[in-house]
Parts: sequence; structure tokens; C-alpha cells
Amino acid sequence: MDGAYLRFCGAPQNRKGIDGLARVCREQLQSDPFSGRLYVFRNRRGTTIKVLAYDGQGFWLAQKRLSKGRFRWWPEGLQAREVTRTLEAHQLQVLLAAGNPGATQAAPCWRALNVPS
Repeated sequence: MDGAYLRFCGAPQNRKGIDGLARVCREQLQSDPFSGRLYVFRNRRGTTIKVLAYDGQGFWLAQKRLSKGRFRWWPEGLQAREVTRTLEAHQLQVLLAAGNPGATQAAPCWRALNVPS
């Protein structure tokens, strides 16, 4: 699973299930829902977030609805032209805790080097 790329969709997709959200990924985001990326959707009121992912065998759909309050942070500009934003994995954790992922600090991302044998 390619967990480094987290896609946000600004359009409210509150009533859609796996098939509907996968269609949004293909048609509105021009992205392959089978890619292993995580797709994050927030409802209009900001009380619910859904995360869609494909793990190679099937789709996962996780949903979090806050008991009180709202997910106040959401990338600006997602209402019309800019429909996706990329976040790091630690930023998603902060978002799911109803925090501001843009205010987090973490060590730089590390990637393994491809060393010829």
C-alpha cells in the first residue's frame, strides 16, 4: 500500500459507500482508486470524515463521526478548482484527532536508497 500519498476531496460525499467513492476518485479526481492511496472525504458540516483505501484484495472504508465539535481544518481552495491535497501520514493522524495537520512538525521523510548489487 502506498501510504505516503493521502488525497483529499473537498466535495461532500456523505451518503456514498465504497462504489460511489471509488467512482468519485476516478471521475472527479482522475485517480485510480486501486492505487493503494488513501482518499479522505469530509462531509459539508465537518462532523464526519471517510477514508477509502484498496489493499490489493479489497476496499476498506473507515468513517469517523465526532460526538461533539467539528473537523475545523480543511485545505483551502478545495471547493472548486483544486480538488486534491497531499498530506503525510502523521498529518492524517492529527486530522483524525480533529487537529490542524498543517501545524504539525515531524522529522523529514526518509526513503531507502536503491543500491545496485
